Amino acid sequence: MVARQTDEQIAARFPVGRRLRVLDVGPGQGTQALRLARAGHEVTGLEPDPRMVEALRLALSAEPAGIQERVRIVEGDGRDTGAHFLPGTFDVVLCHGVLMYVAEPDPLLAGLARVLAPGGVLSLVVRNADALAMRPGLSGDWDTALAAFDSPAYTNRIGVEARADRLEALTATLAGIGAPLQAWYGVRVFTDLAADDQAPPVGAELERLLAAEDRAGRTDPYRAVAALLHLCGVRGGS
Repeated sequence: MVARQTDEQIAARFPVGRRLRVLDVGPGQGTQALRLARAGHEVTGLEPDPRMVEALRLALSAEPAGIQERVRIVEGDGRDTGAHFLPGTFDVVLCHGVLMYVAEPDPLLAGLARVLAPGGVLSLVVRNADALAMRPGLSGDWDTALAAFDSPAYTNRIGVEARADRLEALTATLAGIGAPLQAWYGVRVFTDLAADDQAPPVGAELERLLAAEDRAGRTDPYRAVAALLHLCGVRGGS
């Protein structure tokens, strides 16, 4: 779903067929980085975890040579983009599933905006603090649900302490760093309670699920209670 939304924003901003310069901050095993490289773009993955760097290199090694040539892997922290890249280096910056592990996100976001070219797209996927009580509440975990109303801190499914972000606060931050919000979506409106090891449906059933999630992720009030938010800002607002 995030991939579809990202492609939508890219298509709205850039001519069809243009080879874009993409920075993927925290690419993990490279799902988005490799997908965009296969689409013809030049992708840089900035990853601080040596284990994930190796996983990304392994995944990249299975790709054709032409795709391998379009992907560059840099071992480093997203908070240090100024040490790695010049201002205006990238047309698209992805920061998906990273902010929840950063105690103070504003400096990181300012650095990401700095390396965006004018008109470039900054794509963020964050945990939704305005709906943090939904998952424990629907699961009957009342103590955790009640605590979620008062704090953005939470423990994720693998037991790691993390934090959520509020749409209003991120909207203000994006405006302040010169990449004002242009579009936002909800992610995992209906499917957040699915177990990690639960196999997804296939065929027509999967298509119906994706259609329902896509519609809810664009429609108020459903998108406001999604587990995740996908925010897209544009450098210079152009």
